[in-house]
Amino acid sequence: MMDQTQIRALSVREAIAWAAQRVRATQPRLAAEVLLAHILGVSRVHLLTHPERVLTDSEWEAFAQLVARSARGEPLFYLIGEREFYGMPFKVTPAVLIPRPETEHLVDAALEWARSRAYRTYSPLTFADIGTGSGCIAVTLAVYLPNSRGYATDLSSEALEVAWENAVRHGVAHRLSFLEGDLCAPLPEPVDLLVANLPYVARSEWEDLDLAIREYEPILALDGGADGLQVIRRFLAQAPDYLRPMGAVFLEIGAGQGAAVLDLARSAFPRAVIRLLKDSAGLDRVVAITH
Repeated sequence: MMDQTQIRALSVREAIAWAAQRVRATQPRLAAEVLLAHILGVSRVHLLTHPERVLTDSEWEAFAQLVARSARGEPLFYLIGEREFYGMPFKVTPAVLIPRPETEHLVDAALEWARSRAYRTYSPLTFADIGTGSGCIAVTLAVYLPNSRGYATDLSSEALEVAWENAVRHGVAHRLSFLEGDLCAPLPEPVDLLVANLPYVARSEWEDLDLAIREYEPILALDGGADGLQVIRRFLAQAPDYLRPMGAVFLEIGAGQGAAVLDLARSAFPRAVIRLLKDSAGLDRVVAITH
């Protein structure tokens, strides 16, 4: 709602300055600009090159409401309904985890393996994204591997709806099948490539999470059980039955989980080459299982 002291229409510049003092964000001014650009339906560049443009009453009311929701801790990307991943926009809702830049390392590793495989076989590659959420991993793989086809599984029908919308948006829905169910169980066949970003937050870490994550993002996509490895452990136990010969698995993990997940991976795949990949911050991020 408008402040009691608000007695005249605000310009873009003034509205951004007002919001930057109220939003909950690590970069308040940037968040204020993103929210206002969303309300006005323009780019940030357009917004910042027209600072004297005056907001209408309805624009101001809509903007003030978003700022109030941000001040209460609601994540920016839920407020605007979109998050960029791998250079592409993805719809996000509170039914799905907000894609993180760290997950791009998982996609990088999977794409590198898939492209090297192309030199060894002429058959189309099949992949499965387990626990797909917004579908950002499955859709990105389908976009960058145009001769592939894939499956995306999730326990949440609401998440699968979001993932399907993102697949349609990026023109790959005809090569992806969305399957509701637990981990690998819905898959109708083994695949060449399994990728997964599964819940890996330990319950002891829950209170240390940022309020925006703890209160607004889906617990189903975060809660990894007592040690953070409950879901990962079940996935790795299933994975060998759903992987074709000479296939690969790429699994995102939490920082500090590398040694434990490597042990689980070696038990599940005793003959595989298993590597721990780090992210740009030097933290454990991806376990790669290849043959």
